Amino acid sequence: MKMTKMTALLLAAAMALTACGSTAAVSSEAAASATAAPEVTASPEEAAAAPAAAVTYPLTVTDQLGREVTIETEPKTLASGYYISTSLLIALGVQDELVGVEAKADKRTIYSLSAPELQSLPSIGTAKEFDLEGCAALTPDLVIVPAKLKDSIPQMEELGLTVLAVKPENQDKLYGAIDLLAQATNTVARGEELKSAIEDNLLSLREAVGDAEAPTVYMAGNSSVLQTAGPAMYQNYMIENAGGLNAAASVEDTYWAEVSYEQVLDWDPDYIILASDADYDVDSVLNDAALADCTAVKEGHVYQLPHAIEAVDSPVPGSFLGSVYLGSVLHPEQVSEQFYHDCADAFYTTYYGFTPASYE
Repeated sequence: MKMTKMTALLLAAAMALTACGSTAAVSSEAAASATAAPEVTASPEEAAAAPAAAVTYPLTVTDQLGREVTIETEPKTLASGYYISTSLLIALGVQDELVGVEAKADKRTIYSLSAPELQSLPSIGTAKEFDLEGCAALTPDLVIVPAKLKDSIPQMEELGLTVLAVKPENQDKLYGAIDLLAQATNTVARGEELKSAIEDNLLSLREAVGDAEAPTVYMAGNSSVLQTAGPAMYQNYMIENAGGLNAAASVEDTYWAEVSYEQVLDWDPDYIILASDADYDVDSVLNDAALADCTAVKEGHVYQLPHAIEAVDSPVPGSFLGSVYLGSVLHPEQVSEQFYHDCADAFYTTYYGFTPASYE
């Protein structure tokens, strides 16, 4: 699909409130019958001129464990023990304030593309093995950790650390995490722009999909095709955003559920989608004799979520791109591949300072 003149202008401006989805996300075949695209709520000039919300300290916020935390002064140094909060801090433009990050930061492509200096910062460990003493030695003004570390937070506080916990397990809680960290770091206006960019793109996606018939989608896990995401997982929101139905809607597990070949065949999904970080590939699923009778395999509808930049099936700020990509797979007549590329270009250029060289 060729971009309209308006779309090109909005992408060039790279303003969050436009989202790349200010124009309809339709293929040329469907363009003739498409409804009018949603209007931009503010021009780039108006967005730039909008006054930032005032943040004053001491500031008391409620984190995503329900803890009330008082931040005495505006934090100038930050430590993040979670890749999702680190990515969010980059999007908020405060990456230069980070003095410590989660383990294996040197392996994350998005850091090398947007903030390579983070990859040489001291590690403060993982959710399983957090380095309390190492974190305290960095004397950060504010520490952000995953909610999984809730039992370690009292020890952190005993060491004099101010700690916020985040738990962005669905779309609303991702927005909550954005609000929380934007308040804490005095970047409220940037946070509002970031949320608008995400929501505008998801809105354009939903409008493009419209009332198209929803296919069933089996979301396979990182280590095996016999792992799947049920309705309690973030991946379920991606499927719904993209106009699909989760084949594993009956699963009650809150993490990856182990299932059998017989169960997959009984669900008989229209599509099988592999996780971004899957350690197996599409061909291995297409050539799996035990799945030969599955509709998705018979029709060649097996795909892997994009992973060239980051895992878009985790609740990072760019996770909406997983929904957009999935929409282009499930509904190619309504959602063009070019729309997905345009969304990725606009988002990463605006919030991470680079244009993707690869989209998959």
